[in-house]
Amino acid sequence: LMQTHVSENVREIAWVRELFPDAPDYFGVYERFGLTGPGANFGHAIHLNPRERDALRASGSGISHCPTSNTFIGSGLFDLAGMTSGPHPVPVGLATDVGGGSSFSMFASMRTAYEIAQLRGHSLHPVQAFHLATLGSARVLRMEHQIGNLAPGFEADIIVLDPKSRPILAERVSQAHNIEDVLFALMILGDDRALTETYIAGKKSRPRDIA
Repeated sequence: LMQTHVSENVREIAWVRELFPDAPDYFGVYERFGLTGPGANFGHAIHLNPRERDALRASGSGISHCPTSNTFIGSGLFDLAGMTSGPHPVPVGLATDVGGGSSFSMFASMRTAYEIAQLRGHSLHPVQAFHLATLGSARVLRMEHQIGNLAPGFEADIIVLDPKSRPILAERVSQAHNIEDVLFALMILGDDRALTETYIAGKKSRPRDIA
């Protein structure tokens, strides 16, 4: 496993070009040093050129989409739809990058990912958002057979969410027609107050266990 950044903002790209003038581009630097492929986890990937997009897809590398960081710093708008569509989608997980962002919350990350997608003309489906926050992230980390899914044999690290934890959330959920509506309400209006229980390795945890 290897985690780093690629093409987060234009100034960073220019700096890398100065450091490695013989490389074809930012992603090409990692290719030169053998740092691409399954298990390579690239944060951001906002300003990829066409060659980088093709090379990233072909390599099997993954991307950590850090929406709150990208908007807080003003780096740009990640092309989630473009990177996850087509015959060879890139593995993408949802991340916080709180060093440059504003929250550890996956609710905040999903909500901001939705807003970024909207600005790019794409409506992020709530099921896909929750997938990015769970199994999608597990796949980027090559741990999709251990975590990220409620299935037999997986590590039972589980949170229980209350979709009526706040009056405004409860009102929105009362208008839901299906589970997708409930997930959308949680994605847009949920916060840490929706978290009612946490289980680590199948055992209910006290607040001090997860502080």
